[in-house]
Amino acid sequence: MKDQKETIQDCIQTLKRGGLILYPTDTVWGIGCDATNAEAIDKIYKLKQRSNDKSLICLVSDFKMLNQFVEEIPEVAYDILKYADKPTTIIYQNPIRVATNLIADDDTLAIRVVNDIFAKELVRKYKKPIVSTSANISGQKTPANFFEISEDILKGVDYVVNLHQSNKNKKPSTIIKLDLDGKVEVIRK
Repeated sequence: MKDQKETIQDCIQTLKRGGLILYPTDTVWGIGCDATNAEAIDKIYKLKQRSNDKSLICLVSDFKMLNQFVEEIPEVAYDILKYADKPTTIIYQNPIRVATNLIADDDTLAIRVVNDIFAKELVRKYKKPIVSTSANISGQKTPANFFEISEDILKGVDYVVNLHQSNKNKKPSTIIKLDLDGKVEVIRK
């Protein structure tokens, strides 16, 4: 079995080719791709049988990376993330340097600073945000662990991470929407 370093290298090669990966995150198992690659994002929508007007989340490794992909981050975002006791995704206005089909119609993008050791290292080494959407067909139940992921999803991705497969999934992240005035709206607890 490959170790984490080799697995990360395999993921990076797949992402660079525009491929899809299936990987563990700090919430649920995710289907991922390069957040700057519109064709790869289209592949995710097709695999999940999901309307492309439903937004996807992407992961960044830290605040420095977050600042590279959002034009202006409201100060309250740092406080929310600093004190959050579980994974928290924030919907930001005016995302930049990502594929246009990742940006919602209202010019927003959901981004999470990831905490999972594997996912954080993967994003950090890739040096770009990585899409993270639950590993299920749209409308079906989110798998509670790797072994509940459907055959359609497993066959539809280009690389499956062979680490942490026995871990139980945590719940999806909290989602908070911020506007530039700092108004906070909780979308999902």
